[in-house]
Amino acid sequence: MESPLLFFDHVSMRYHDESGETEVLSDFTLKVNSGEFIALLGPSGCGKSTVLSLAAGLLKPDSGHVYLRGQEIKRPPLHMGYMLQHDHLFPWLTVRENALVGIRVRQKPTAQQIAYVDQLLAACGLADFANALPGQLSGGMRQRAALVRTLSVEPDFLLLDEPFSALDAQTRIQLSDEVKQQLNGSDRATILVSHDVSEAVSMADRVLVLTHRPTHILSEHRIALRGTPMQRRRDDHFKDYFDVIWKELDVHVQ
Repeated sequence: MESPLLFFDHVSMRYHDESGETEVLSDFTLKVNSGEFIALLGPSGCGKSTVLSLAAGLLKPDSGHVYLRGQEIKRPPLHMGYMLQHDHLFPWLTVRENALVGIRVRQKPTAQQIAYVDQLLAACGLADFANALPGQLSGGMRQRAALVRTLSVEPDFLLLDEPFSALDAQTRIQLSDEVKQQLNGSDRATILVSHDVSEAVSMADRVLVLTHRPTHILSEHRIALRGTPMQRRRDDHFKDYFDVIWKELDVHVQ
């Protein structure tokens, strides 16, 4: 059996503040295989973003371990892409310069890497805006630029923390289509945190519903739909998945 690319092995995590101790994750176990797209859904504050921070090496679990390719994650992995709800583009850098930031942190960009960034910009419809500043772009275009920056380092796995939630519905679907297009045929694993059931079902291979904290996995849904997120939304079975997951979330939240 193939070893998972990313493995949460009985992870528990607590936060400490002036009010005391809060247990966020309890005995949390998750395996993510190469090329797999996982979506996490759950109540607000249940710990979805904490899962991403642990995978990114930004937090260390109180107990249990997180492994990448069989090696325990003790610091942020080099080949990781992390895309947030806000684009966090540097306003004084051009779109191309922003896209190259992740590479520059590690080394001076090679001609091949710059060509790859230009290829990604073209694929995301930003070729004509490569020399523009972020302030000249719409919200959707800024998120496209953030996506290019995330993919420019050619990550082994992607962490997407509600990357489309600040956008209008049409732009969200367009961007989700572009993300899936960029991932097609690659071995990258992806974890998406979302509050949007439709978004999760339209993009993921597996949708995991999480409980209130201390968080564990309440249920797992393997999505058998094919095609782009837009094509999936038009599938006759899309509503079946949506209804089941929605009812689970609704009952659990109440």
